[in-house]
Amino acid sequence: MPIARTAPILVIGGTGFIGQSLVERLVSRGHTVTLPCRDREKVRQNLIPLPGVTVLSADVHDPHVLAELVPSHAAVINLVGILHGSPAAFRRAHVELSDKIMAAMQQAGVRRYLHMSALGANPQGPSQYQQSKGEAEAHVRASKLAWTIFRPSLVFGPGTCFLSMFADLLKLAPLVPLAGAQTRMQPVWVEDVSRAFVRALEDDSLIQQSLNLVGPTVYSMQELVRYVGRTAGTPRPVFGIPDWAGQLQAALLSVLPNPPLTRDNLTSLKVDNIDPAGFPAQLGWQPTALEAIAPVMLARGRARDRYLALRQQHRH
Repeated sequence: MPIARTAPILVIGGTGFIGQSLVERLVSRGHTVTLPCRDREKVRQNLIPLPGVTVLSADVHDPHVLAELVPSHAAVINLVGILHGSPAAFRRAHVELSDKIMAAMQQAGVRRYLHMSALGANPQGPSQYQQSKGEAEAHVRASKLAWTIFRPSLVFGPGTCFLSMFADLLKLAPLVPLAGAQTRMQPVWVEDVSRAFVRALEDDSLIQQSLNLVGPTVYSMQELVRYVGRTAGTPRPVFGIPDWAGQLQAALLSVLPNPPLTRDNLTSLKVDNIDPAGFPAQLGWQPTALEAIAPVMLARGRARDRYLALRQQHRH
């Protein structure tokens, strides 16, 4: 049976901009949410004031902690993902943690599991990110849980995403040499992603389904960066660079605290991040175009108020 509207939901990895959108949407549907995180104080301002949300400081990698958290919930949502790190770090975050979560669910008798993966996840993929995400997917499919897997392309929304990253870069750079310039992406709005998760909780036909979440338009990376520049009022020349130069660029940038590009990121760009079939028809709506949201996000003045108004229109 579908999860009841007032059911308690455990959201793991929900402190980023995707998690914030999803938690707000769950609360608006009547759910109560438990949100474990490493540092409760860091998310106090954004999520703790929401009615029905309990934010806990907890180490979700500890099986004993999971054994205490899982049993009181009707469903578990795993949003954990990292973009940078060693092979061991990718495997710990994507494979080992999801295995621990599913083991705790099996022990507690909690069956409904929503798993965030990524478009391009593949155990034989070129990058550590894609391989670890793909291995985790394989483990989820092999489980006896009532699972749904979500595979988004690039996700855009408030906070740190590719739009803000490119916009900040274009403010500083007179021109942009771009690795992976011709790799194709299909950006999807965060509100369409969070809405898909909530729909899956309420629709049992989405159990044992993998959903590729993509926007309506395909862009190359070069086209995306140029679009952000034009929209933000900082147009710049953007040109592709050969692989050897991209490797050098990634090596130099990877020493930064939160690198915009690493060698593993660059390796991921060897594979297009698109789905020609488009947004899943079984979800029942058309995804929102990047062009409908990006101008509001990148505008000055009261852009946040306009963005919040757009979000409210899509809270179905």
